Amino acid sequence: MRPPVPVPTLSRRAKLVIGAIAVLLVLFTVVGTLTNVYVDYLWFDSTGFTEVFWTELQTRALLFAVAGVATGGLTALAMYLAYRFRPTFRPMSLEQQNLERYRQSLEPRRGLVLTGIAVVLGLFAGFTAQSSWETWLSFRNSTDFGRTDPQFSIDLSFFVFDYPFYRLLLGFGFAIVILALIGSLLTHYVFGGLRLQTPGQKLTPAARVQLSVLLGFFLALKAVAYWLDRYGLVYSDRGVVFTGASYTDVNALLVPKTILVFVAAVCAVAFFANIVVRNFLLPAAALVLLLVSSLVIGVAYPAIVQQFVVNPSANEKEADYIERAIKSTRDAYGLDQIDYVDYAQQTTGDEVDPEAALAELRNDTETIPNARLLDPNVLTDTFTARQQIRNVYGFPEKLDIDRYTVDGETGDYVVAVRELDSAGLSENQSTWINRHTVYTHGHGFVAAPANEVVAGSEGGEPNFTTGDLPTRGNIPVEQSRIYYGELIQVNGQDVYSVVGAPEGAAPREFDLPEGGSEDRQVNNTYDGEGGVAIGSFFRQLTYAIYYRERNFLLSNAVNEESKVLYVRDPRERVEKVAPFLEVDGDPYPAVIDGRVTWILDGYTTSDSYPYSEQMQLGEAVADALTGTGTTALPNETVNYIRNSVKATVDAYDGTVTLYAWDEGDPVLRTFMKAFPGVIEPKSEMSDELISHVRYPEDLFKVQRDILTRYHVDDPIAFYEGSDRWQIPDDPTQNTEENQPPYYILAQRPGDDEATFQLTSALNAFQRENLSAFISASSAPETYGALQVLQLPGNTPFRGPGQVQNAFITNNQVRPDLTLFDSENSDAVFGNLLTLPIGDAGLLYVEPLYVESTGEGGFPLLQRVLVNFGDRIGYANTLSEALDQVFGDGAGVVASDADGVPTEAEEGEDTPGVEQPADPTDVPIPPDGTDGLPATPDMEQAVQDINAALEALSSAQRGGDFAGQGQALEDLQAAVDAYQAAQQAAAAE
Repeated sequence: MRPPVPVPTLSRRAKLVIGAIAVLLVLFTVVGTLTNVYVDYLWFDSTGFTEVFWTELQTRALLFAVAGVATGGLTALAMYLAYRFRPTFRPMSLEQQNLERYRQSLEPRRGLVLTGIAVVLGLFAGFTAQSSWETWLSFRNSTDFGRTDPQFSIDLSFFVFDYPFYRLLLGFGFAIVILALIGSLLTHYVFGGLRLQTPGQKLTPAARVQLSVLLGFFLALKAVAYWLDRYGLVYSDRGVVFTGASYTDVNALLVPKTILVFVAAVCAVAFFANIVVRNFLLPAAALVLLLVSSLVIGVAYPAIVQQFVVNPSANEKEADYIERAIKSTRDAYGLDQIDYVDYAQQTTGDEVDPEAALAELRNDTETIPNARLLDPNVLTDTFTARQQIRNVYGFPEKLDIDRYTVDGETGDYVVAVRELDSAGLSENQSTWINRHTVYTHGHGFVAAPANEVVAGSEGGEPNFTTGDLPTRGNIPVEQSRIYYGELIQVNGQDVYSVVGAPEGAAPREFDLPEGGSEDRQVNNTYDGEGGVAIGSFFRQLTYAIYYRERNFLLSNAVNEESKVLYVRDPRERVEKVAPFLEVDGDPYPAVIDGRVTWILDGYTTSDSYPYSEQMQLGEAVADALTGTGTTALPNETVNYIRNSVKATVDAYDGTVTLYAWDEGDPVLRTFMKAFPGVIEPKSEMSDELISHVRYPEDLFKVQRDILTRYHVDDPIAFYEGSDRWQIPDDPTQNTEENQPPYYILAQRPGDDEATFQLTSALNAFQRENLSAFISASSAPETYGALQVLQLPGNTPFRGPGQVQNAFITNNQVRPDLTLFDSENSDAVFGNLLTLPIGDAGLLYVEPLYVESTGEGGFPLLQRVLVNFGDRIGYANTLSEALDQVFGDGAGVVASDADGVPTEAEEGEDTPGVEQPADPTDVPIPPDGTDGLPATPDMEQAVQDINAALEALSSAQRGGDFAGQGQALEDLQAAVDAYQAAQQAAAAE
């Protein structure tokens, strides 16, 4: 026998050093963790949502403890039993002699090793389990759907709430048994209970009993897994073109799964019997039976049925199951109540029927007058140039559309709030004092009618009917300070502010500029309900640790009345107080009861709705504008979604309120049981708030994606894919990303008045022809009503891409684009809107902006493009463009109906807007356009045009309105000179 291997030991000093380092690491970890939890608690306490904090914390802790103790404890117990019943004497063999050194190393510290293994496995299992807290709460508070699935006749709540939890339990059961089995095998091997290379008996009786029991438990769990697999067929993807149990699943796999349940149970009994029988032949035979059975009846037989029975006539065999999938998918995505309208445009091919179309146009007193000319995705720079006021303010990349009723007339407005733009602070403004105690908030609400520009403005400027500082205009705002918004971040990180001061102390927060001097300003002290009080030394120390900022302890700006504001993005606030919701990526501001309020949409989702098609949420809602002023949703798998919650966040004090918008949603009702009192009933919403509720974009994008396939009723046509639709690419962005949906105020066919709605065109599959037009109403009386206008499939109608191509190749448009896209300016296409005009057809309207390429340049509306059938209108105003398409007098609908103009009256008193000279038409360049040679007079005129454009750009950057007016006069003179020279050249 080899001499014992000496066990290495550490010196006392080394032990002390290692121990001190370990204590410090543990101390820092504990302090950091407790600080994070305490700061979280203070935030929830300040918002009134401690119920969410405690429920989530307790649930996570419970799952962590149960999973950790079960996994670590049972694995350690199995290893302890293996050690406890180790053989006292081991045969003298080379294998055992080699293992002796390991036994000698483990023996003195076996307790420590066992404890370490249990702790590590327990921590890993605990951290894994605690992330499934929503699964446990859903199971515990399950709410019936009131509908059963067509195969098992079980309420759908079993599949949505119970089945995922059973699968979670089963997964942990398998993990525990496998870990215990591995631990037992290793322990038995090291301590001689398992002898792989030693002649004679390979297992001791104790090892045989323990391994038989563990294998028996494994097979018992396998029997349970087979039983659950039966219900899992409702999520099968064997059907390829649809989700759910297919013909093969129901007729060739359901019964075999049941048989395998009993086979696995028999195998489990055989292994348990091995405790007494003491012969592995019986369990081995049972295990072979299970393997053969699973391969023959669980794999081979269904494959044969699929290949030789289903595939030759799959469209007929799968018809009943496709019907299930269609119905379930429509139910899951809220598409079961759609108004389909056969919509025959009044054209012959692309030829317009002028009389019928003009009659419908004149009867339309709602859609055309409200045609939106201002694109909220383009005008951020314009809003910034005209309404930023100071560099500390800013507007988001994407503005928003909302509707307001002013003087009895309802119209849609491009709206935004003038937020604090932390990223825009200059270097001297970025000290800790300035960033966190002086520049704490934005100020003001800005709105411009979406169908107007200021007549006489610089080429089409928004008519800011509400704006300036202090805020004034036709939308009254009583509290316009913005402490909570989308821009109060730096590098994606929330920027906190320390506010509040003792009574009588001088205000230190920059509020708004005063007068004409850059140095004069009005300061303010925050007196809202938001924020966490940090008047005590302990809380100041807490936040000093949390933010790693000593100024919480040293600065005079932090006092006994101070509060700290954090988690200030509206979307993040709602996600934090309602972690069971997915929040729409585009919050929008509205003035409610005189206060600026962010409105957000919350979705309840599930990935376990039976027979419903699954999709990646992030991919489904992505379009050409995702990430531009909006937040992309996580790419999670879902197959059920409801807009179940409307949320509001007060822009001044950060108050979050959740309203149950879809009170019948079982998923929402389940979480309302789990978090009682967190969500208020829909009846608590004020009429004014409801009047600003919009149909959410992300839900609409999910629904239109599903609708491209599931609008088909006939299962055979669905299988063949002969009537699929497709979301068109955005033609204005020169990208292959989906065209975004657009909010419009329009009158739908069959309606008596215009409603605020979200709309999208749909093409034929892999074609550019238009197939359908979908709209979702946001009107309180008809909210959520989906209408689909279906165009005849035997006649090609232009889709958005074809219309855009017709625009840019038009003989009138192309020369202007050449000039607009010059060294000094860029042409910017606005959103291509599709508008239904009664029963006449669909009218396309697109604004065209020109933006100076110089510093400080911003887009201004220059032209309006219109398409109907094969006719294109291109003019300065919508009225003129309509006249070109439908004949003289058609444009009066746009300018006179209901008294809503497409341009604001010249000289109108608009807050914050000077009234410069009239815009001009810009001519084509003298480079062979229309076959005319460039004359010296034409070349000189072009040079004068470029000089005037450069002067205009400089005046815009400097805010010199007089200079802008002079530049416009020079531009007009140059244009007249060019046109005269062009006519002279043509006459020759």
